[in-house]
Amino acid sequence: MIRSDVLKTLIPLISDELVVTNIGLPSQEMHLLDDQPSNFYMLGTMGLASSIGLGLALAQDKKVIAVDGDGSVLMNFGTLPTIANNQAPNFILLIIDNGSYGSTGDQTTYTGMKTSLAEVARACGCDNVVECAAEDTKDEVVKALAGEQMTIIISKCESGNIKVPVIEMDPVVIKDRFMKAVNA
Repeated sequence: MIRSDVLKTLIPLISDELVVTNIGLPSQEMHLLDDQPSNFYMLGTMGLASSIGLGLALAQDKKVIAVDGDGSVLMNFGTLPTIANNQAPNFILLIIDNGSYGSTGDQTTYTGMKTSLAEVARACGCDNVVECAAEDTKDEVVKALAGEQMTIIISKCESGNIKVPVIEMDPVVIKDRFMKAVNA
């Protein structure tokens, strides 16, 4: 399974949740597969989906799912200790780890080599860290949504991309409709 396959399996579970998606292809894939006002598409901030998701979870009570990539988490390594030290039981960080920078040409990341984001997250103090195969991601998200504990899920999938159009929606429109969904 590649990232878009993982996202397809999650859509029935997360369509009504607040979802923050990583810059580039993850945002474009979510926009193509299931555009919702409750999806916040990152258009220019690599490495910040997890941080924005955590801040949103800390600011209100609804479940928040941040869909991030291994490359972005590696770009913002400070996010994992920040998450560990700021508990938000309504926060789920889903890291889709394909071992590559998928949006820029599938160059190998360090998770495609020796680095384990699950081990890094645990070393930072994150309590509920699950690493799973891509095909098991849906089951882990179901458990996390039903739980009352902050969860980090690292979904190990294959590298690869589907062809997707660029998101042409104005960033202000994305923000405004998302804020309406947050406040609903």
